[in-house]
Parts: sequence; C-alpha cells; structure tokens
Amino acid sequence: MVKVKELEQYMAQGLAECFATFMLILIGEGAIAQYKLSHQANHSTITINLSFGIGVYTALMIAGPISGAHLNPAVSISLLTVRKLKPVQCVIYIISQLIGAFFGALVVYYLYFGLFNKFDGGEREMLGTNGTADIFFTMPADGVEHWNSFFDQVVGTAVLMIFIMALISNSNFMISEVAKPFAFVLIIVGITSAFAGNAGAAINPARDFGPRLFAAFIYGWENVFSVNRCFFWIPIIGPIVGAIIGVWLYVGYEAFIKRYGHFSTIAKTGSIEIHPKIKSIDDDDHQAMISHELTTIRS
Repeated sequence: MVKVKELEQYMAQGLAECFATFMLILIGEGAIAQYKLSHQANHSTITINLSFGIGVYTALMIAGPISGAHLNPAVSISLLTVRKLKPVQCVIYIISQLIGAFFGALVVYYLYFGLFNKFDGGEREMLGTNGTADIFFTMPADGVEHWNSFFDQVVGTAVLMIFIMALISNSNFMISEVAKPFAFVLIIVGITSAFAGNAGAAINPARDFGPRLFAAFIYGWENVFSVNRCFFWIPIIGPIVGAIIGVWLYVGYEAFIKRYGHFSTIAKTGSIEIHPKIKSIDDDDHQAMISHELTTIRS
C-alpha cells in the first residue's frame, strides 16, 4: 500500500519529470523545426544532435535532484525491472513524461507557426516535399524495413542504458559528480550521431509518442498512426526492449566482475542507486525524509 506522503512525493517527482521532458522536447524539436523550415539543404544535422544533448543537460538541472530526470519511459521501465523504481512511481513518471513531451511539441508548433505556413503554404502535409510531420516524430529512412528500425532502436537504447549504469555505478571513480551531467550530453550527441540514419534515433518513447499525439491534432489521428505502415509502435517498444537488455547486461557484467575480478574497489551491484530513494515515512511523521541522488536521464 502506498502511503499518502509517498504518493505526494511521487506526484512532485512527476511534475519535475513533466517540466524537464517539456524542456527537452522544446529545445530538441525546436532545432529540428529550424533545420527543416529554414530551407538550407547543406547545413549539418549536428545542430540537432547538440540541441538534444543540451536539452538533456537543461532537464538534468531542472529535475535531476528531484526525480533523477529519467525523461524517458524506457529508462523508468528498465529501472523498475531491477527494483530501482516502484510500480506506482514508474506509472506516474511515464504519464508525466508523455504530458511534458506533448506540450513541448505544442509550443514548438506555435513558436514556428509562421514558418510552417511559409514552408507549406498553410496546407499541412505529413510526407513529400512540403511534409513537416517528421519535425514531431520519427520516421524510417527510405528502404529501411521495420525489423531493421526495431533493431536500431533496441541497440541505441541499450547503449544508452549501459552508459547510464556505468556512469552512476559506485565502482566508477573515473568521473566526478560535477562532470556527470556533461557526460550525459556527450552520450546523447554520440548516440544521435551514430544511430539516427535508420529511424531518427528516438531511443525514447516519450520523445516520439508525446509529440505524435499532438501531431494527431494537426495531421489527423488516423494518419499519424498509419503512416509508414504503422511505424509508430517501433519507437515505443524498441527502446523499452533495448533499455531492459542494457540494464541487465550491465548488472550481469558488474556481478561477474565483482565475483571473479577480486578488485577491492568494486562495489556491490545492489548498492547502486539510480533514482531518488524515498525513505520509510510514518503516517504521524510530519516531515518527509527524502534522500535525493542525481542519477539518470532520459532520453
């Protein structure tokens, strides 16, 4: 049974996740909109990759000390599988992330409303020369099959979670706490630079599904879910599968090293803390005892 004060804390953390995910989408998809609508065919997509990295950094500053700044349902679900998150807490995180992503896309749309009209003459199209839907959600590249896109999402998100688990491990003395947010920027830029060719490197169900829900009001509900042979489920299920694989690969790796490596500096796998942990709270206690630890993102 979830206590009232724990539920209140989860709601506060959910608000932090919502606000932080909103900022991530606002900055990241704002960069996509500027790239798409500027008609500059020769400029590099590195600005988009950097913007998503900076969006993650901004989100960490907002929600890191409060919720851990997961920003990503795949991250939250994978941590639930290793009992680092409670079920009710996980559900609140996911709903909050989707809401934040939805409103982030909404603000991007109206921020660039004039340029949208200039680009397509006021007639919104999903695909083709004047198509703008790819500003809000990912699509497969020409010739890329669904199985290939799914595998792409699994691999990209697994890489993300392996990095996160390594970064926040108690046995990792290679980086200071101050430098960790910058490391998250680098991994996001690296993943989006390395794995965006097949399907846009969503690696985050909220980043794709939240804006897709908003786009349904612009392009039509049936269209956004049927486009590209119902591609919408791939950037949802693929990252979740990949994140779970990544978490358990690292847990198994660290357990093996601890068992056979005989290194005195290796901490117990069970000692890893990857979200703000709520201590036991009595009903009569009027002060919430909460220990916050900056841990993971989103993405």
